[in-house]
Amino acid sequence: MSALNHRRIGAVRRGEHPAWCAQGHRCGLGEHRGAPLTVEVPGLGRAVLTRVQDADGREHAEVRLTVALDADDLTARVQLGGVVRDLKAVIGRAANVRRAA
Repeated sequence: MSALNHRRIGAVRRGEHPAWCAQGHRCGLGEHRGAPLTVEVPGLGRAVLTRVQDADGREHAEVRLTVALDADDLTARVQLGGVVRDLKAVIGRAANVRRAA
């Protein structure tokens, strides 16, 4: 089997960009990055999602999350605990989708 047949599905040859790649300054150091998608809930927070393919062809979603916290420290800590719990659930759902495919 040739080396070309061993490439990861979705991986592209060096110098090529996947169809979803934003190209330009977003790509660098062997990785490809899609245009960021911003989801905003006014007054509560926002998430910025970016599709990324590393130099080895592995793809992942990069997620940056900003959440408004209460001024009361105890309430803010409870909010942060909820964010952690919910993020674990989101990551778990994404992993389960991959296994089911």
